Amino acid sequence: MTATPRKQPQRMCVSCRTRRDKKDLIRVTLKEDGTLTADPTGKLPGRGAYLCKDEKCIRTEIKAHRLSKGLKVSYDEEDLGRLVGEILQLCGMN
Repeated sequence: MTATPRKQPQRMCVSCRTRRDKKDLIRVTLKEDGTLTADPTGKLPGRGAYLCKDEKCIRTEIKAHRLSKGLKVSYDEEDLGRLVGEILQLCGMN
C-alpha cells in the first residue's frame, strides 16, 4: 500500500475571500492585551485572521478594514500602519 498524501489545511483570506493553503497566507493575531501582530508561525495564542502574501490583498485590506470584522475588534490607523509594515516586511515586499 502506498501512503496517501496529507491534506494541507485551508484558510480563507479576509481581503479577497479566496481559499488557499494555510502556508500561503499570513496570520494576523489579536493578542490578549488587544494588540494586533503578524504571526509568521501561525501558532501564537489569540484570535486570528488570514491575509494573502500578496501586496494587492494587503493594500485592499488597508481600505476595506476587513480584519476588524474577522477579528471582531476595532483598531486605529496607527495600529494598522504598523501591522501592514510588519506584514510587508515578513513577505519581503518592504
